[in-house]
Amino acid sequence: MSSLRQQLFRVKPVPKGDEETGSELKRTIGFFSLTMIGVGATIGTGIFFILSESVPVAGPAVIWSFVIAGVVAGLAVICYAELAGSVPVSGSSYSYAYATLGELPAMGVAACLLLEYGVAGAAVAVGWSQYVNQLLFNLFGFQIPDALAYAPEEGGIVNLPAIILLAMCCFLLVRGTGESVVANTVMVCIKLGVLVFFVVVGLTGWNADNFANFAPFGLAGVVSGSGIIFFTYVGMDSVATAGDETKNPKKTMPRALIAALIIITSIYVLVAVAALGAQPWEKFKGQDAGLSEILENIVGSTWPGTVVAAGAVISIFSVTLVSIYGQSRILFTMARDGMMPKLFQDVNPRTLTPVKGTIVVTIVIAIMAGFIPINFLAEMTSIGTLVAFVVVSLAVILLRIREPNLERGFKVPFYPVLPILSILGCFWIIGSLRPITILVFLVWTAVIIGLYLIFGRKNSVLGKQQAAAERGETPGGRS
Repeated sequence: MSSLRQQLFRVKPVPKGDEETGSELKRTIGFFSLTMIGVGATIGTGIFFILSESVPVAGPAVIWSFVIAGVVAGLAVICYAELAGSVPVSGSSYSYAYATLGELPAMGVAACLLLEYGVAGAAVAVGWSQYVNQLLFNLFGFQIPDALAYAPEEGGIVNLPAIILLAMCCFLLVRGTGESVVANTVMVCIKLGVLVFFVVVGLTGWNADNFANFAPFGLAGVVSGSGIIFFTYVGMDSVATAGDETKNPKKTMPRALIAALIIITSIYVLVAVAALGAQPWEKFKGQDAGLSEILENIVGSTWPGTVVAAGAVISIFSVTLVSIYGQSRILFTMARDGMMPKLFQDVNPRTLTPVKGTIVVTIVIAIMAGFIPINFLAEMTSIGTLVAFVVVSLAVILLRIREPNLERGFKVPFYPVLPILSILGCFWIIGSLRPITILVFLVWTAVIIGLYLIFGRKNSVLGKQQAAAERGETPGGRS
């Protein structure tokens, strides 16, 4: 009989191929579509509305906040690339932790992932309503009443547009992964075009004086800005959640991760520089639909702002779509391992998607989006993403030690320096977050660990397999 410690830290064997993943999901995602999933889940959150939260904290030096967040995320993405090519299954860092650290740590990572995807989806949906209002005003001269466009803490009753957005994403996802991937790819191409348009027009309003007081809050402000911005990088993790639905995942996933990182970093820097060059940093605070307003002020007309607002409405839709997708796939993997109720594992025979799990995820995210303000949601997502990145970087080191001969589609260069730098960078940014954010995160993690001790440990598929092996039984239950 295994001891309690052995049960809590039992390690799941790394699958050697498609036949060992036990997945019922259909492999329909190729390199380009997978890259677009990463870009779609990332670009939109950090650019279309997070500037109004991060610029007042860091000033024009928020450009360095983007750079710091990008470098730390880049180090983690390189680690993701190795693990995605070594353990090509859904579940992302949850699956990686299960294969390296053990069952209990994997549940701690699952808490991070559920938090980052759920809260990120809510945060992005909240930001979407700002651009919907801007678009409605520019086109038709009216806006949704504040009571139906803001959370209670922001002076409203409920953020209705955010809830509607989540319902539309859910409808698309339950129809099938193939349709969702195509829709996401189209929306990502539109958003990239709109952001390039913003940069071109924004640079015509360039004023170097806007950078005179470059870092009004010093290094502390720059790092705090990175902590707020970092939640946007949850999109990189979404690539790793698609392992069970990706064609040739050992090669496709590492390439898609690196390609998405290059595209995202380039766009972030260009848009941030253009925005700060066109508008004094003091005006960003509390600014709704900021990019639209910047262009309207430069041109003196509403049409450029209308173009950006329309692009934001479309692009943020794609971010929300991927957030729901990622969380439903993580819950699917956990349920397959016995860590969550079977409800989340049920796959519709026609669409080959976890319909019930997707609906439950959408309802929970919609409640958060309807009633919680965006600034708190952004920080809560950041800490979940950062802790998940720490685990991924640590998992690279442990898997190299435990399974040196494992087939890897990609290897982290300068090992183990880069994984260690990734870990240190993540902890550096975590230290800049507000104490209440860290406290809520710890409470949430304790809740998930409690769920594991009550439900998961008893229903663990791996635990049942090991117990059967100890009794001398075959997988079919006969000795």
